[in-house]
Amino acid sequence: MIAVLAAAGVSLLVALLGTPLFIRFLVHRNYGQFVRQDGPTAHFTKRGTPTMGGVVIIAATLLGVAASMILAGRPPSASALLALYLMTGLGLVGFLDDFTKIRKQRSLGLTARAKIVGQGFVGISFAVLALQFPNANSRTPASTKISFLRDTDLDLAFAGTTIGLILFVIWANFLITAWSNAVNLTDGLDGLATGSSLIVFGAYVLVGIWQLNQSCQRLAAAGPGCYEVRDPQDLAIVAAAVMGACFGFLWWNASPAKIFMGDTGSLALGGALAALSILTRTEILAAIIGGLFVIIVLSDIIQIGSFKLTRKRVFKMAPLHHHFELSGWGEVTIVIRFWLIAGLFSALGMGIFYAEWVVS
Repeated sequence: MIAVLAAAGVSLLVALLGTPLFIRFLVHRNYGQFVRQDGPTAHFTKRGTPTMGGVVIIAATLLGVAASMILAGRPPSASALLALYLMTGLGLVGFLDDFTKIRKQRSLGLTARAKIVGQGFVGISFAVLALQFPNANSRTPASTKISFLRDTDLDLAFAGTTIGLILFVIWANFLITAWSNAVNLTDGLDGLATGSSLIVFGAYVLVGIWQLNQSCQRLAAAGPGCYEVRDPQDLAIVAAAVMGACFGFLWWNASPAKIFMGDTGSLALGGALAALSILTRTEILAAIIGGLFVIIVLSDIIQIGSFKLTRKRVFKMAPLHHHFELSGWGEVTIVIRFWLIAGLFSALGMGIFYAEWVVS
């Protein structure tokens, strides 16, 4: 528990104290945000606000995990390294996208092909590696079984190991793409994605701690309710570090934002969420814990689908938070109410998680 608290505390302090230093650097280099021309007119005042704040979130997370491991006197596990790899790798893709926007003085960064290639390389390599590194109990970080609250009987390796690997890579990359895009779409108002992510990763801290306490590898007489997760403690540490980093960054990202996380941050946070869902064997549960992100993605899908089919729009603008903006809601009001919704979804997910253990 001390290691988890240390990860959260160090990452929080690094983000809280490091963000203003990074803001000064960005302002000195004139690295500011470019605003889409078809967005709400109120956002035009945000043009020039420093972006790429995700660099601080990633750095704070890495330092938080490192400090925790030094305190524990051991190296990070394969699961922790894989989660950090996916987070940092997607963050690098986002950084290149953000930097391209700044360098070319436009609101569009990397080409779609370049982003797909970058995300695909990181995602595929993560998926392949996640099925390696068995521990002394022959448990690998990930499993070819589809998971809800734990692994289900639906095994992607039903036709052999090779087919299982291919199907798992496809499934894992679907989750990685879905979550990275979900956080990216949510990052449209000051503090919205940061605060929502803070809540979701806080829930995953509890998931990791509970799985550690009820681990099949630790209990002398493991019952049916134990969890087959390779490194639950280290996954709780990673989640705590990300949570702390978001908390410290939110101090500067709350309205009026002094800095934006950019694609650097949104893709990194989406990658971290995808990694935790896969490695804690809660792939479907994550859609409930991160329900706000799912709703925002669905609003975008509904808007696009409706327009293509009927040439009519369901919302005044998508994603959903922009609809409420154009309906006259204040930005702070939208953000706080969406945080409340994110909290309700996370609480619902945790309730389901715990209830399943009670009845198992």
